[in-house]
This record gives sequence, structure tokens and C-alpha cells, in this order.
Amino acid sequence: MKVKINIKEIRNYMDIDTPEFPKYVNPLINLANQYAQGTRPKIVGQMSELINEFEGKTLSEWEKWYLEKKPEAIKNATEKILQKLKEFKNSLNNIDQAMVEQWVRDLVIVKTFIGLRFQEAILKRGAEIKNTNYRLSKPDEETRGIDGYIGETPVSIKPRTYDAKASLPEHIDVKIIYYRKINGDIEVDYGDVL
Repeated sequence: MKVKINIKEIRNYMDIDTPEFPKYVNPLINLANQYAQGTRPKIVGQMSELINEFEGKTLSEWEKWYLEKKPEAIKNATEKILQKLKEFKNSLNNIDQAMVEQWVRDLVIVKTFIGLRFQEAILKRGAEIKNTNYRLSKPDEETRGIDGYIGETPVSIKPRTYDAKASLPEHIDVKIIYYRKINGDIEVDYGDVL
């Protein structure tokens, strides 16, 4: 059985106020933090271990305990993230229509072409190994995360880094074939597809 619990309900239950940020601020700071790695364990501590060491019950007790344990962590994380945001701002100031058009062309024309050729090559090699046929997906199949078929098996083809991207909202219900580029070659992990 699945049950949904509203986050606001949990916060109200624990009597916790969280700040409201202007539109786009949260995702921008989050992106800057991903690049800056400001909240990595070496900066702010291993949070799962720290919360298990903590014996208090309230948010104010946690804050006091954490800041005694890691007095420079918030400042250090803030500085790393702010530096990355300054770099973002500098980059944003250099973006013009021509650059955006070049980016869109690269995505729509170049990366699409290369990506579909990678997919087809991966499907073709898998079909050869399995001694069966292959095909690329149809548009309605693509919307379900299917990139193609090896025999009758629907598959999705993703770079090896894909499984590390926990923030991605999509859910794929087919077998995934992972690949990575190594020195001009593509290493393909067909997993249990073959």
C-alpha cells in the first residue's frame, strides 16, 4: 500500500518554518552547489552519521549541537556556492542570442544525430550478439522511455552517468543498457538484456 504524506503537514507537525525563496533561486543555488560541491561531507560533515550521533529532539537543539560540532561548515559551504554563483553570473552576462542559437542547433541537430546513431549502433551490436533483429522505437514508445528493441525486448539506452543522476524525475520501466566513452570507443553494458 502506498500512502502520501504532505511535506507541509510534516513541517507543521514539527513546528518548523522554512524560508520561501523567489522563483528560480532554489534550482539555481542547487545547481551551483552541485558544481561547487559545497555540501559534500568534507565540507559539512557526513550528515547521516551526525544525525545519528545527535541525541536531541528539536530543531533548535540540532542546530546548536551541529554548529558546536562543525562551527565553520555553513560559512565554508556558503562561500563555495557563492563563488560558483558568481561564475554563473559572469557566464550569464556573456550569453547572447547567437550563443543560445548555437546551443539549440548543437542540441537539436548535432547531439540528436550522434545520439540516435549511438543508439542504433548499440542496438545493432546487441542484436548481432543475440542473433536476433533490432529496431529503434516509435514516438509513442519513446514517451515511455523505450529507445529501441533487441528482438522483442524493449530497452532504454543511457550513458553510465545516468544512474548517478538521482534528481531526474523520469521513471523507466524497461531494461537499461548503459554505455560510456573510453578512449574513442564505446563500452556497452548490456546487463541482463543479452
